[in-house]
Amino acid sequence: MNPVVGFAPHEVDTGAPTRSARLKWVIVVDEALPAGIATNAAACVAAATAPHVAGLLGPEAVDSGGHAHPGLPWAGCSVLKGSAEQLAALHARAAASDTVFVADMPAAAQLTRVYDEYLETVAAAAPADLSYYAVGLVGPRNRIDKLVGRLPLL
Repeated sequence: MNPVVGFAPHEVDTGAPTRSARLKWVIVVDEALPAGIATNAAACVAAATAPHVAGLLGPEAVDSGGHAHPGLPWAGCSVLKGSAEQLAALHARAAASDTVFVADMPAAAQLTRVYDEYLETVAAAAPADLSYYAVGLVGPRNRIDKLVGRLPLL
């Protein structure tokens, strides 16, 4: 089970640089994936993260014509790359932390076309047997930096 991770309302400072935010958000994608699958994996992990982390998204932006644009991550999000082995190890270490929210996209999500089949596939797999296309983490900046080390940008 994921810990409760998020920003308190007084911590949301959309006028400050992203590096000043207490929490850091990264998504690490399997570097061996083709661009389309990698992009899909990152987008799916982002969609799974946003509703679970309070204060992650800033307010909507309104252009001069009065059209609203949904809020984006005010504290930023880095998209990194790593090997399948690095993603598995990262997932295991992050999931063991009580201060890090983890969202993931197991490979089974791309290998099935019916969501119930995905659920069944994951349910039948031992945790150590799952491979990941992407892993997203939100947590204290120093903890996330320690977990991802020097993984390069995607």
